[in-house]
Amino acid sequence: MDEKILKKLENYSVLYAEDDAGVRKNVFELLSLLFKEVYLASDGQEAYEQFIANKPDLVITDIKMPRLSGIELAKQIRAHDDEAHIIIITAYTEVDFMLEAIELSLLRYIVKPITEPKLFEAFEKFLQSKEKTNLKELAPNWYYDNLQKAITHESNVFELTKKEAKFIEILLSKDSIVTYEEIEEKLWDGEYMSLNALRLMIKNLRKKLPDGTLKNIQGIGYKL
Repeated sequence: MDEKILKKLENYSVLYAEDDAGVRKNVFELLSLLFKEVYLASDGQEAYEQFIANKPDLVITDIKMPRLSGIELAKQIRAHDDEAHIIIITAYTEVDFMLEAIELSLLRYIVKPITEPKLFEAFEKFLQSKEKTNLKELAPNWYYDNLQKAITHESNVFELTKKEAKFIEILLSKDSIVTYEEIEEKLWDGEYMSLNALRLMIKNLRKKLPDGTLKNIQGIGYKL
């Protein structure tokens, strides 16, 4: 597998649900080499509880399990999070299972036996999907990369400071003005924010953004 892809997987966590202890152990050993955090579950109900508690980036589940099947688990996850990335692994190839799986907008549906090529192909699709989610368009060909905390433009990457990244995220989360009071509270953690400090941050941030992206609303705050 490409080293760049392996490096990217290290940024994410995964939940793996499988009731067969032997299979679970073998797959866990592989996953633990690739992901920053691996959560395990031996049935669907435990997997759902793990999902709610840990918010993993990816869910891999067997389809036939006690308490909740993989399909039922996926339905419960979808009811809670319609953007969750889910891979279902099964020995079944019946049309009914396939149709149900398709309706759940799964990332991949893998038929056993589980092999590294099958998993790695699914992981590549996961990364492609995740990267689309991480990129927020600021202007044509200009994006904010939520994972890398950087602004990208074609082949250029502009790294952001912690305050700059947080400011961009607040601006993107609101369809309105971010006030000076909000900036002081969220970026300065309630500490005093001098005008000079704010102006310096804005001046440096504007150098990393396309012209006209960040607008000052006089006496109130800023908006994209």
